[in-house]
Amino acid sequence: MGSNNFDLLTLFADGGLMMYPLVICSLIGLGVIIAKAWTLWVAHRSASKVIGAVEDAAMDGRVDEAAAIAASTPGPAAAILLAGLRRIRNLRVNRGEIEQVISTTGAIELSFLERGLVILATIANVAPLMGFLGTVAGMILAFESIAAAGDVDPATVAGGIKVALLTTAAGLTIAIPVNIGYNYFVSRIDKLIVDMEESTQKILNIAWDLERSGRLTVVAT
Repeated sequence: MGSNNFDLLTLFADGGLMMYPLVICSLIGLGVIIAKAWTLWVAHRSASKVIGAVEDAAMDGRVDEAAAIAASTPGPAAAILLAGLRRIRNLRVNRGEIEQVISTTGAIELSFLERGLVILATIANVAPLMGFLGTVAGMILAFESIAAAGDVDPATVAGGIKVALLTTAAGLTIAIPVNIGYNYFVSRIDKLIVDMEESTQKILNIAWDLERSGRLTVVAT
C-alpha cells in the first residue's frame, strides 16, 4: 500500500487543506445515515402489527393491555395509539381533547423522524461546493507556479491541477451517496406518515366504537 501512489493517504495528502473539511463531512454524513437507517427501520418494522394488536385488545375491553402493548412498541404509530388510549381508559373523554392530543403527538413524532435530514441536505449541498473551492485553490496554485517559473511546463502546473481534481472528486464522492440517502429517508418517512395516519384513524375508530357500545363516554367540545 505504501508504494502505491494512488492509495487513500497519498490522495488525501495531495488534495491539500480542503480535504480535511471534506473528510469531516463524510464522517458526519456516514454517522447520520447509519443512525437514521436504524431509527426508521425500528419505527416501521412493527407498525402494522401493533395497530392490529391494540385494536383487538381495545375492542375486547382490555384498554390497559392495549396501552401496554403500545407502550412497549417503538415507533410513531405506537406513540399515537398510546396517547389516545391513555385518554380512552378514563372512560370519559373530550372529543376535541383526544383529537388534539393525537395531533400533538403526531407532530412530535414527525419532528423526531425528520431529525438529521437537515444535516444530510447540508452536506449534500456543501460538499460539492467545498470540492469546487478546492478546484479554484488548485488552479490558483497552478497559475502561481507558471508565474514563478515564467514558463508553461506540465510538471510545473501538475501539482495545482491535481489538487483541483482531487478535491472536486472528493466533494462529488461524498455528495452523491449522501443525497441518495437523504431521498431514501424522505421516502421512508412518507411511509411512516401513512402508518401514523392509519393509527390516528384507528384510535378514533376505537373511541367511537366503544362509545356506541356504551363502554366509553365521549363529550363534545
